[in-house]
Amino acid sequence: MRDYFTSQSSLHVGIIMDGNGRWATARGLPRLAGHEAGAEAVNRVVEAAPGCGVAVLTLFAFSSDNWSRPKKEVAALMRLFACYLERETARCVENGIRLEVIGRRDRLSRKLLAAIGKAERATAGGSALRLRIAVDYSARDAILAAARGLPQLSRESLEVRLGPPVDLLIRTGGEQRLSDFMLWECAYAELVFARRMWPDFDAADLASALQDFHCRERRFGAVPVPSVRREEAWLD
Repeated sequence: MRDYFTSQSSLHVGIIMDGNGRWATARGLPRLAGHEAGAEAVNRVVEAAPGCGVAVLTLFAFSSDNWSRPKKEVAALMRLFACYLERETARCVENGIRLEVIGRRDRLSRKLLAAIGKAERATAGGSALRLRIAVDYSARDAILAAARGLPQLSRESLEVRLGPPVDLLIRTGGEQRLSDFMLWECAYAELVFARRMWPDFDAADLASALQDFHCRERRFGAVPVPSVRREEAWLD
């Protein structure tokens, strides 16, 4: 399986990491336990991604709409994210992973901002995987901010500001919607909606989604060119 995927071109995969709270509730655990288990799932997927031909991996960690959740849960999530950055930065450097955080930063705490800055600087030279984590993120807000900052508006200039197009978008947890995640970048993304909750997601699930992706025909609005029938190929 690894040889098959490594032979493919590099991909941008986006993942909406959904189901942490429901995973914990189903086990009689506090919701924070689900988020902690979700952080372990992040490690599994990040470790597997380069070997599957993934060059860019964007993870939806916290949306701008998530501020409406209970303050205690939001505070715990932000502490968990800061701890994750502090704990995993060294491993990212060791494995050549370039870490970036996308989304608003004006509503994040100074401690979290410091952890983000430190992680981004330390991993800036990584080339094995570009790992983008979306925090306080809204695709609609990102598009507006990018458009306002451009001297001349065009598709190409917006793409430079927003990031590379997404090839495959995965959403875990059984829901089937984009939830304001990379709306511009996902214009022609292939979509996979997995029933498995994010804390249970692993390398095999990523490989399965990528195998599904590679079996699809991506036409980008064009008519596919018919292949030559095998018995008539000698005419060429």
